[in-house]
Amino acid sequence: FDHWLGGPLMRGMHHIPVDRAAGTGAFRDSVRMLRAGEVVGLFPEATISRSFTVKELKNGAVRMAAAAGVPLVPMAVWGSQRVWTKGRSRDWSRGKAITMVVGEPMTPGKRDDHEAATRELARRMSSLLDGLQRGYPDRPSGPEDSWWLPAHLGGTAPTPEEAAALDVRERPGR
Repeated sequence: FDHWLGGPLMRGMHHIPVDRAAGTGAFRDSVRMLRAGEVVGLFPEATISRSFTVKELKNGAVRMAAAAGVPLVPMAVWGSQRVWTKGRSRDWSRGKAITMVVGEPMTPGKRDDHEAATRELARRMSSLLDGLQRGYPDRPSGPEDSWWLPAHLGGTAPTPEEAAALDVRERPGR
């Protein structure tokens, strides 16, 4: 929000600032916006997945939807990692497909098991992402270009376990 270009854009689009160490304010603001009929987009993984698979989700998205009494709409994006991701230089060159899919809404109730609903959200997101990955129009041009493809599809991205270990090693530096 302090960046000379990004800050005014985010404020103009009514982004909600999140303090990862103390997220209660962002949670409350999000619920208030949802109750007012606004759309709130968030990434329940809380960070970019190095494995290019769905990481373990935080339960905030489910708790927000339940508190506001609104549906939660799972989505998946594929291809954007070829433009900008962790551990790689940005590549703004043309010719990279970016695909997105919107899933069926789910409406967690206030009395529902939020952990179970979060697991269901993860299952739905994983299914959506798998469909995007398998139907993606591009393929790596060779072994040196397979970094952006998950290991389970023959790419050289870290496995989810390897990615989790990398995240743990990076955490103390934050």
